Amino acid sequence: MLFSSIPFLYYFLPLVAVLYFLVPGRLKNAVLLFASLAFYAWGEPKYVLLMAASVVLGYGFGLLVERYRGKKCGKVYCALSVIASLSVLLYFKYADFFLKNLNAVTGFDLPLLRLALPIGISFYTFQIVSYTVDVYRGEAAQINILDLAVYIAMFPQLIAGPIVRYSDIAGQLKRRCHSWKLAAQGIRRFVIGLAKKILLANQLGELCEVFRASQEKSVLFYWLYALASALYIYFDFSGYSDMAIGLGRIFGFHFLENFRYPYISASITEFWRRWHISLGSWFRDYVYIPLGGSRFGRRRQMFAIFLVWTLTGFWHGAEWNFIVWGLFFAVLLAVEKLWLGKHLKERRILSHIYVLFFVLISFVIFQAQDLGQAVSDIGGLWGAGGIPVVSEEAFYALRSYAIVLLAGVVGATPVLRELGLVVLKRPECKKIWNVLEPAALLTLLLVMTAYLVDGSFNPFLYFRF
Repeated sequence: MLFSSIPFLYYFLPLVAVLYFLVPGRLKNAVLLFASLAFYAWGEPKYVLLMAASVVLGYGFGLLVERYRGKKCGKVYCALSVIASLSVLLYFKYADFFLKNLNAVTGFDLPLLRLALPIGISFYTFQIVSYTVDVYRGEAAQINILDLAVYIAMFPQLIAGPIVRYSDIAGQLKRRCHSWKLAAQGIRRFVIGLAKKILLANQLGELCEVFRASQEKSVLFYWLYALASALYIYFDFSGYSDMAIGLGRIFGFHFLENFRYPYISASITEFWRRWHISLGSWFRDYVYIPLGGSRFGRRRQMFAIFLVWTLTGFWHGAEWNFIVWGLFFAVLLAVEKLWLGKHLKERRILSHIYVLFFVLISFVIFQAQDLGQAVSDIGGLWGAGGIPVVSEEAFYALRSYAIVLLAGVVGATPVLRELGLVVLKRPECKKIWNVLEPAALLTLLLVMTAYLVDGSFNPFLYFRF
């Protein structure tokens, strides 16, 4: 089930919300868990058992880790929990990748497993790992298995994040506030995220598909595709994160922000502090810092950076282009740490151009189906293969999608937010907006519903991860 679908918006979510607010506080987590399992089973009923098994394992290991914390066997139980969780992820997501590469290297003809990827497994696996490690580091283990199951399976952030740390919401699982004000904030955030997805991401994704289907590619068309890809990925994923954060707020949870206008960054380091914050902080706290981070000299730091970014790329998908994408950022981050960082601070305009250029290149690699296509697309940006600089089809696409591209560029910056804050500082404007906002959100929802009825929507990009 998709957030951007009629069944979710007009059947599932209203029913869950009504049940949730009707039951007493002690039953709210049970309603959320039941709803989350129903949400997950909508597309893949058989994998509910896999999730249930993962919850039981995480619960049992958490209790063992807490009981033996500070002893050798406590560390062993923590390691076993991490290995068990990651093994399931490796099996379902990466088995065919390893088999294909083994066949290519050895000449074997081992059959591929062709397993369907359980939706959201990359995200809930990382949450289970963070829970066990947090318990090992001193967090109290969850005694109530239902509460732990809600944390792992909660439908707002189950499919595509953000990756919610157990330590961030442990208290909220037991006790949280509900109010009309919080619900209104959640609805506002959800509708804004839905608009990002339907009105921007889907249209930009359509432009990417037009490019792929084109038989008249040109240098201009390749750069248009690069821009559309970068904006598409941003609005698709940040839109989902906004919806997840909004839904969490409706149900009393406060999830941390996952995006903070990354395209205004003045360095790649800053970009990754603003982009997919929950994933970056997860790798920082559970891989980079345990490896030593910057505490043991440059050599150890460079090793940690390259390992973290190899894993980051591999986490995104079982193809070599994702690994290359991760290493691409590792090289840029290493160069900034060793030399470039101090110069970027002195040349702000050039630093923004530098970030945008390399980010565009990176998402061309990211969007490719495989490494071969990534190499071909990057070559196309520079006219490889004798393609023309411009083409009639590229101009037609530019004219057709100019408004969407302009809206995407403006929407990826804080300009509209800052303008709104300035206007709403005036008491008279704030009063008018308080009256108009519900009508504006309802109108926006009706427009998006028309798009959905027309069938103009795509699955979220991050579903394949």
